[in-house]
Amino acid sequence: MHIYFSGIGGTGLASLALIAHEAGYDVSGSDARPSQYLEYLAKHGITNTHVGVDDEFIAKVHAEKPIDWFVYGSAQPIDFPDHPEFTFCKTHGIKMSKRDELINQIIKDKGLKLVAIAGTHGKTTTTAMTVWVFKQLGLPVSYSGGAKLSFGDVAEYNPASKHFIYEADEYDRNFLNFYPEISLVAGFDWDHPDIYPTRESYEAAFHQFFDQSKQVVLWQDDADKLNLKVEDKHRILNPSDPAISSIKLPGLVNRLDAWLVIQGLASELEKTEAELIEIINQFPGVSRRFEKIAENLYSDSAHTPPKIKGALQLAHEVAGDNVIVIYEGLHNLRQHFIKEELRNLFDSTKELYIVPSYLAREDPNLPTLSPADLVNLLSNSTKTKARAAELGSELKSVIQKHTAAGDLVLCLTAGGAGSLDEWLRQEF
Repeated sequence: MHIYFSGIGGTGLASLALIAHEAGYDVSGSDARPSQYLEYLAKHGITNTHVGVDDEFIAKVHAEKPIDWFVYGSAQPIDFPDHPEFTFCKTHGIKMSKRDELINQIIKDKGLKLVAIAGTHGKTTTTAMTVWVFKQLGLPVSYSGGAKLSFGDVAEYNPASKHFIYEADEYDRNFLNFYPEISLVAGFDWDHPDIYPTRESYEAAFHQFFDQSKQVVLWQDDADKLNLKVEDKHRILNPSDPAISSIKLPGLVNRLDAWLVIQGLASELEKTEAELIEIINQFPGVSRRFEKIAENLYSDSAHTPPKIKGALQLAHEVAGDNVIVIYEGLHNLRQHFIKEELRNLFDSTKELYIVPSYLAREDPNLPTLSPADLVNLLSNSTKTKARAAELGSELKSVIQKHTAAGDLVLCLTAGGAGSLDEWLRQEF
């Protein structure tokens, strides 16, 4: 089968393209812009790719070997409503779908058990921890996550595996396409108002996801938020369980994610808590989750208030009061959505620099909130230590000054081409 991925340079589709390639399918694809993931795929043998938004490349690829399945990301129809590749596929009768249908097909074809990691926040770290446990136990596993791993590829298909570990994103209702054997829910808070206009619609999607799962492991406070009617298949965890203190990873959010993994896998893998705690305590971390870029300089993809609070707690655990934050919001729409919560979110920081938000999938009717606008939303005490900034030489000097003085500089960044995260890697 020949599969063409439109948006292959993004995290989700790059991961799936790698899995499809390793599972024996022919893979090609395109993306609107260059990315590190395109380079990553090329190193793994996926070279039949193109940068640009046109139909010339797909026509050439199709002529050489007919495309059987055209897979596209959730952002493609929004960013490019008249994408010429879509027109080409419709004209030539090529099967089109989002990634989930293909993932389900692979899971079905290979007879795999799906371990899904869901939730508003904590998905990527929890997914990586789950993969880490399997690999440290020497168990063959297939998986697709949201970040590059120091202990494996961003995604992998192993023909000997019995399980498929997947970061099941709720955006665009993607996770509702799956029927997991086990679902681990890392955290719950209303998000993605462009897809779920009310809290009730967001809650309803999670209830449906739970109904489609054979087993669900989640925290007591999330079960309370969802008014969950607890059934036998629900495993409810207490965040105050004293046994969590046996996990030695830095950061409360990391320790909670680790406990979720341990409780979710112990029975399935027939391992004791003690065995899994020993393994999880050696977890090396994951890219863009409190990732060290240089001495005293860290990048973190936290972009919702609970994620930001978790990243700040970890930073303060490491550096006390000497925490400097550079904030790049992910989506202008989200900044409007969380602006009340932004008021006191950064009160604990020593200094705060706000750079322009990373724009994608935006509502054209919403005014763009500039860094100065976001500063004005802050509490009076935070305003005195906050300032608007831009990516450039002045900000680089500011970072160098703080890191040299021993401050921890935490960059909350969207990631992707042209983001603060990419700029940090280029400059530092």
